[in-house]
Amino acid sequence: MNLEPINNALSHLRVLRSSVGQVFESLGNGVRAEHGEEGKEQKFLHELQEYLNSVNSNLREFEACINDLTPPQAPFNLANTAYLSLETNLERQALYPHLVQSYKWHDKLHEYSTFASTLLQQNALKRSYYGNTKRRRSLPSSHLATPQTVDNLIGSIHFNNMNLKIVRPSMTNAILHITIARVLRAAVILKGLLIEWVTVKGFDESLMDGVDEHWTESKHQVFRKVQDHAHSAMLHFFSPTLPELAIRSFITWFRSYVTLFADPCKKCGKHLHNTLPPTWRDLRTLEPFHEECKQ
Repeated sequence: MNLEPINNALSHLRVLRSSVGQVFESLGNGVRAEHGEEGKEQKFLHELQEYLNSVNSNLREFEACINDLTPPQAPFNLANTAYLSLETNLERQALYPHLVQSYKWHDKLHEYSTFASTLLQQNALKRSYYGNTKRRRSLPSSHLATPQTVDNLIGSIHFNNMNLKIVRPSMTNAILHITIARVLRAAVILKGLLIEWVTVKGFDESLMDGVDEHWTESKHQVFRKVQDHAHSAMLHFFSPTLPELAIRSFITWFRSYVTLFADPCKKCGKHLHNTLPPTWRDLRTLEPFHEECKQ
């Protein structure tokens, strides 16, 4: 099939549409300052007449190209798509335009992929001609620490008035039970050498009978406050590259609660504020503060 007459007709059609667009643009702009002050209406009409003559000339050329086209001898074979016009459902009658649009998109995709394949075959996908000898930095694997590593770390931490005990109810990750004098108990849930959760309860509350008790909060408000502060400290000391230092720093900070009910607030000097003792400990100096006084 000879496509040259069709392409020629489409080219003339684009020229015709462009000239018609110039006519409407001129009408929309009207008389402009560039037409001057004297005889500006006549100049505008003369410009519009030139645009219209151009439209007539392009229209004649387009009609000549149309006459050169030969109509097809038989209707196009639409295959199974011809049956779409027989569909009675209104939602499916618009399938044919979408099908034509999908075909055009698929045809362009095939053309562009061919160009891309040619370019990729001509160019090597290397950043340089030299091999990269730099090694990638190893990802932190502190959550994959062995039980022996965890036991050795906890066993090397010793403080007065603090008892540390490791239990493994699931035989994998450890739970560190902390008892501070006769003040409070805590369960620190570890994943390798990373702290995942901290539960704080009073000394008279049960914490070692079942796994569920490691997730339930204390019935006393003061220990619930301490638990919230412990979560803040857990995030503050978090360090995937230095997990041993993170655990030592957290336990050192948490051990400062041995004087929870003894030391007054460093800011207001009072033991109680809103019926609560100083439940916050400074992350650097370990000094006690009420939650409202720590700012």
